[in-house]
Amino acid sequence: MRQLTALDQQFLALEDSRNYGHVGALSIYESSTAPNGELTLPRLQNLIAERLPLVPPFRWRLAEVPFNLDYGYWVDDPDFDLEFHVREIALAPPGTDAQLAEQVARIYARPLDRSRPLWELYLIHGLPNHRVAVMSKIHHAVIDGMSGAEIMGALFDATPEGREPPPPLAESGDARPSDLEMLARGMLGLPRYPLRLIASVPRALPNIDEVPTLSAIPGLKAAGRVASSAQRALGGRGGVVGQVDLTPPRTSFNGRVSPHRRYAFGQLSLDDVRHLKNYYGCTVNDVVVSLCAGAVRRWLIAHHELPEEPLVAQIPVSVRRREEQGTYGNRILLMTAPLHTDIEDPVARLVKTHQALVEMKERHRALPAELLQDANQFVPPALFSRAARLTFSLSASRAGRPAWNLVISNVPGPQFPLYMAGARMEAHYPISVITDGMGLNITVMSYCGRLDFGIVADREQMPDVWSLIERLGEALEELRPPSAPQSGRKTAEIPGDG
Repeated sequence: MRQLTALDQQFLALEDSRNYGHVGALSIYESSTAPNGELTLPRLQNLIAERLPLVPPFRWRLAEVPFNLDYGYWVDDPDFDLEFHVREIALAPPGTDAQLAEQVARIYARPLDRSRPLWELYLIHGLPNHRVAVMSKIHHAVIDGMSGAEIMGALFDATPEGREPPPPLAESGDARPSDLEMLARGMLGLPRYPLRLIASVPRALPNIDEVPTLSAIPGLKAAGRVASSAQRALGGRGGVVGQVDLTPPRTSFNGRVSPHRRYAFGQLSLDDVRHLKNYYGCTVNDVVVSLCAGAVRRWLIAHHELPEEPLVAQIPVSVRRREEQGTYGNRILLMTAPLHTDIEDPVARLVKTHQALVEMKERHRALPAELLQDANQFVPPALFSRAARLTFSLSASRAGRPAWNLVISNVPGPQFPLYMAGARMEAHYPISVITDGMGLNITVMSYCGRLDFGIVADREQMPDVWSLIERLGEALEELRPPSAPQSGRKTAEIPGDG
C-alpha cells in the first residue's frame, strides 16, 4: 500500500458534481503504419496489457480512510479489468475536428469511477484519411506533467515495430482492505498530523503568499509575513523578497463552473516560435505565454470585458528531482505570473512577459520544492475536502476574488515520431483541469516540430472556445517581423537573460 501525499489528496478533494480532477490527452494517429493498416481495440488492449509492468499506476485503486481521518492509499486492484478501462467509440460521418472535440468534452465531463483504477482510454474511429484518435483520462492525484511523460515513454515506441515486452506481471494484487483496517490506519495516522504540521511550518508559512488558495484565509497572510521577517532576523532565508502582489480581475470565465466542458485543439509551428524566440532574444516559453496573452486579449475585447490590469495566470512548474522519477504522484509548484492582456502592442507585450517570467523563475529558485506539500499540511485531513471546496467556491463568488484567472502550461515533448501499436502519432493535444473561479485552461505540448494546444473551458462561460485557436494564430502573425536581420536575432528588444 502506498499513501497519497497532501498534494495528491488535494486533487481528489476538489472534486464534486461540477469540478473534476482528471487530466489527459487527445492523440491523433495515422493508422496506415500499423499492422494491416489499422489500429484496433484488441491490438490497443494487448499493448496496454503487455506494458502494464511499466505503468504501475494503471493498476492502482484508491482505498479511502473512513471519515477522512488520514490521506488515502493506493492499492493494487485484485479485480483489475482491462476491458473496462480501454474502450472504443466512433464519430458519425464526416468526423470533423468539431465533432471530435465535442465527443472529447462529453467524455471528459464524466467523473472517473473511484472503485476502480482512476484512468480510461478511448479509441475513437470515424476520422478521415485513415486516422484514428486515442483519448486518455487519468486522475491528477496519480500523475503530474513529468510522471505523465513517463507513462507516455512506457506506452509509445520510437519505431512502428515496437520493442521487446517487459517480463509479465505476477498474478497477484493487494487484498481489498476492509473498512475496519482502513479505520485503524486512520486512527494510527492521527498523531502524525501535528508532527507533519510542525515540520512544514518553517518552510511553508514564510512563503504562504505564494499559495493563493491558502493565503486568503484570514490572518494567515499576516502570520506568513511575520514568520518571514523573523526568519530573516535570525539569519535564515525567510520568504521570497520582492514578490509582486497581483490581484486578478474578474472575467466571465472566473465564476462557478457548470458540470459541462468545451474543448478545442490546434497546432502552431514550433519553428515559427523558435524564430521569434531567436529574433527577439527570449525563450520559447516567453513566446508561448505571450501568444496566449494575445489570444485571450482578443477574446476579452470581442466580449467587451477587457480589464485595465493584467490577468493573473497559474503556471505549474515541476520540482521533481532525478531520483524521484518513477514515483508518480505530484511534485509541482503552482507559480503565479501576470498575463499581459493589458498591453496592446505585441512586442511590448512579449517584453513584459519575458520580464515577468524571469522574475517568476527567480521566485521559483528561492522557494522550497515541497512548498505546496507543506502548505496543504495546514488543513487537517478530516477537513481537507470541505476546505478545498470552500476555497474554490469563495474564489468563484462575486464577493470574493479568483486566486488566478486561468492556467497556462507549456510541456516540452519529443521532437521525433512516436508510435502506439504501430500507428504513427501525428499530434498530442493535452486536456487539463478547470475549477470554480478558474474556468479556462490552455495547455500546450511540443511534439515533432509543432506546438499542440489543448484548451478546456466551462461550457457556459466560453461557448466560443474554438475562437481562441484562431486567435493564437493571429497573435503569432502579429509578432512575426516583416524582415529579420541576417543574424536572425534582435537582442535590443528584451533585456535580461534569454
